[in-house]
Amino acid sequence: MRLSTLAATFVFIAASGSAALAGSAEDLARSRIAAIAGGDLAAVSAAYGPGATLHWVGGPLDGTYSQPAKIKEVWSKFFAVQGAQKATIAAAGEAANPKGGTVTADITFAGKNTVKVRYVLLYRADRLVDEIWQVNPAATY
Repeated sequence: MRLSTLAATFVFIAASGSAALAGSAEDLARSRIAAIAGGDLAAVSAAYGPGATLHWVGGPLDGTYSQPAKIKEVWSKFFAVQGAQKATIAAAGEAANPKGGTVTADITFAGKNTVKVRYVLLYRADRLVDEIWQVNPAATY
């Protein structure tokens, strides 16, 4: 009886966490990165959940933004300065559980300027609630 209870516990744990661990946050992040590279302001803005915060660390857009209009303004400025660009992901990793997922990625955005960033995205219920855009000019990727 004890062995079957233990086995049932493992099955329950695997089943309850499998959807969150299936890579959905990383999939959302990769779609977001493609939208940023494509200058798709509507898609970038639509990903945010209520009360979301963008922490832009370094560069001329440095600051913390938590109002939807201000966040949209920051991305508009970035897109205007960068023009057409390509994103290259050097590394990406996800940590997830049933409560949410965090993705960390090292990315180079190459447009009018080359911008290397460490990008951290926190998703809850498939909505972006917190993000850190760390400008990382010394990166070697």
